[in-house]
Parts: sequence; structure tokens; C-alpha cells
Amino acid sequence: MRRSHRPLPTPEAHLMAHLRSTVWGPAEFVGLPPWWLVVEGLVAGGVGAMAIVATAVAGAWYGVPGLADGEGGLLCAAALALYLCVVRAGRALVGIVAVLGVCLALQTPPAAAGLVLAERGRVESVVVTSVEGGPGAVSGRGRYLCSVADRDGEPLKVRIWRGCGKTTRPGDALAVVYDSKGRVPPRGVEPGVSPAEPLRALGGWAAALLAGCVTAVVRSYRLSHTASRPPASPGSTAGWRRGAGVPPAG
Repeated sequence: MRRSHRPLPTPEAHLMAHLRSTVWGPAEFVGLPPWWLVVEGLVAGGVGAMAIVATAVAGAWYGVPGLADGEGGLLCAAALALYLCVVRAGRALVGIVAVLGVCLALQTPPAAAGLVLAERGRVESVVVTSVEGGPGAVSGRGRYLCSVADRDGEPLKVRIWRGCGKTTRPGDALAVVYDSKGRVPPRGVEPGVSPAEPLRALGGWAAALLAGCVTAVVRSYRLSHTASRPPASPGSTAGWRRGAGVPPAG
């Protein structure tokens, strides 16, 4: 009787499988991922996002330049990417999470400053001394920039764009919010807009970072057989570890 032989996997197939596992993660499970793996991804992403935002808020609140400028957030993003490398997540997903973490870290400082001004800022009136910029300007992102002076005639070191428009002229009055402790630069007040409004915009970046972490952790799931142990009986999970879980189907 002639025996049927299964075709042996080619080296190219092994190479492609290895590349897919390395780039995107092996995701060696059947059906839905284990719930604890999803929880691990949520915890990692949540802690990472909160750390990025919290460092910038703390830096703005206490006047620590390295944290207020987002450098602490960048370190938190790097630590999160390192954690994903430790659990052997797919390299592409690690890169995506790293990029999202950097974007969140760069978007957080102005939002943190707005939160501080919303909590302990005081609004004062200033006088416009000159207006620059506009849609045709090279710098300023097309914004109008107003140089202003306080009621004592002392010019502010920063130019104001919030509340400064094409109809603004020298001599006009603008409302500016100051930090009572002087740790955050003053900024203009836009009617009907809270100074902490940018903080809400961080929700999208944080949600994307969280989703990326969950995907990376879930897809890092591997079935790793321990050669030193005897073969597991059918239906048993002995001899498998994490990245370990449900043995592959026969």
C-alpha cells in the first residue's frame, strides 16, 4: 500500500511565517484572545497614556521645564515601547505605539498649560501694540499675532494669537489669562472657549494609543513548548507557557 506523504514546508514558507510573526506578532490562539491578555494590554496602554499626560500636567503645575515641555512624556512613550519589546510584540506594532506615544507627548504640553490656567489663572485686559501674521505669513501657521502691553505699559514677552484677528488694531484691548504663580506663559482668551479645551482633544490620541497597545500585546501571544517536559496529554495545557496558552489544534 502506498503511503501518502504531506508536503514538507519549504524554507521560504518558514521564512515568511517568521517575518509575519516578527513584524506583526504571532497571535497564536484560536478564536477570541484570552481575556487576561486584553486586560494586560489595557493596563499597559492606560498606564502609559496617563503617565504621558500626568508628567506634562505636573511639570506645568510645579514649573518643571523638562516635564512641562513634554520631555518626560517622551521618556514614558519610550518606556512603553520598551515594555512591548520585552513581551516580544510585533515590531510594526511597537513602532506604531511608539509614534502614537510621541504624538501624545507633543500634544500634551499646551493642553497641560491650559489646564493650569483654567485652575488658577486670572484674566486681565491688555493693549495691543502691533499686529503681525495672517494667512499669507510664513510663520505663525497663518495666525494673526498680537504684541501686547499690560496696563502699566510693560510689554509681554509672548505674542498672543487667541483673540487676535484680522480686525484687531493697535490700541484695542484683549483679554489675557495669567498664571497666578507665573509658571505658565499667559495666553489670550477666546470667547466661549475654556482654557482647558485642548485637554479634551487628547482623548483621541490616548484612545489610539490604548488600542495600539491592546493589539500589540494580544498579538504577542505565543505557544512555546518546553522541551524538557514530557509531551502533554491531549486536551492538557501542560508544557505551554507565555507567550503561552492554548495548545495548537492537531
